[in-house]
Amino acid sequence: MVRQPNQVDFWRGVALVSIFINHIPGIYYSRFTHAAWSISDSADLFVFLAGWALRLLVGMPGRQQALWYLVLRLFGRALTLYAAQILITMLAIAMLASTAMLLDNPLILEWNNAAAVFNEPIPTHIGLVGLTHQLGYFDILPLYVVLMTLAPFIAILDRFAPNAVLPISLLIYCVTLTFQIGIPTWPVEGNWFFNPLAWQLTFVLGFTLARPDGLGGFARRHIVPIRWVALPIVILGTILMFTMWWPDPTKMPPPRLFFILDKTFDTPPRVIQFLAFIAVVSATYPYIFKFLPWLVAFLSRFGRNSLYVFCVGSILSLAGQIIRNFYQGNVAIDTVVVVCGVAILALTAWLPEWREDVKVQRGTQPALSS
Repeated sequence: MVRQPNQVDFWRGVALVSIFINHIPGIYYSRFTHAAWSISDSADLFVFLAGWALRLLVGMPGRQQALWYLVLRLFGRALTLYAAQILITMLAIAMLASTAMLLDNPLILEWNNAAAVFNEPIPTHIGLVGLTHQLGYFDILPLYVVLMTLAPFIAILDRFAPNAVLPISLLIYCVTLTFQIGIPTWPVEGNWFFNPLAWQLTFVLGFTLARPDGLGGFARRHIVPIRWVALPIVILGTILMFTMWWPDPTKMPPPRLFFILDKTFDTPPRVIQFLAFIAVVSATYPYIFKFLPWLVAFLSRFGRNSLYVFCVGSILSLAGQIIRNFYQGNVAIDTVVVVCGVAILALTAWLPEWREDVKVQRGTQPALSS
């Protein structure tokens, strides 16, 4: 049975549409996503809600599945995400190669960190399979694969020592930032754009805050004063984005990653601003639900089918890049790209639910007499 529209699915749908738009560099409509006026962006929201969804899957205290079944289910989910990453990466490579051939423009082969795929195909394809080489704008799903691979261990720890989940996550986060521990890429030297050792904190925060007790319960009981404290932080973040002002990173005391803005390490200013952001913006959902129920239903469907929508959105973002490059992007072209893209995403989200409806209808039809 399809879930009814809810806040988690709605905001996940918002994140998916925003990621689709923001992964098309220079597109006009990116200025209307919250990344344009916030230190954090939809990647933070996507990962946070993934952690929240994990809590719903793991179960609330007293209503939990058998641990062995849960572990197998979570590992299976991680394997599904890995397969999806390989699929969309291969499709993206084929799109870049086809476009370069059609336009007789070999420079396209260098887009989005793809040059190594064509210049050094043997080691690079090994890297693609091992997730040590990632195309630009196709690097969120590898982070999600790692987080879901860690999810069974988070679930086990939550089962036997729930109060230790967040402290251990914070310890890993602090050690990573203190010693600037990155996850190396290969064969092209560098580090993962989304460092799982740092981003796991946002994932675990979503998991922890979804609990009805503990930190999650405290946040719910005190959400009004929390929002009043969070509001100035959100405003300050907006001012910083518009003024592009931030203290010189080289003048920050060590360990510097605790004080600078860095997306790779998901540094504390970003995490704090994001938590403030969701505290404030979550207050708008009841009003959106009341006055724009069709929008809640529309975007909740995206959230319910997030993997399908994310994968198709990633391919559509690359298609949008190609189209904008060919037509020298303008507002008219950008409008066509966004409208068509969202329409295709809507179809992508609708198809799985339509298929399930057909199965249910067939299952309830009386059998034909012999």
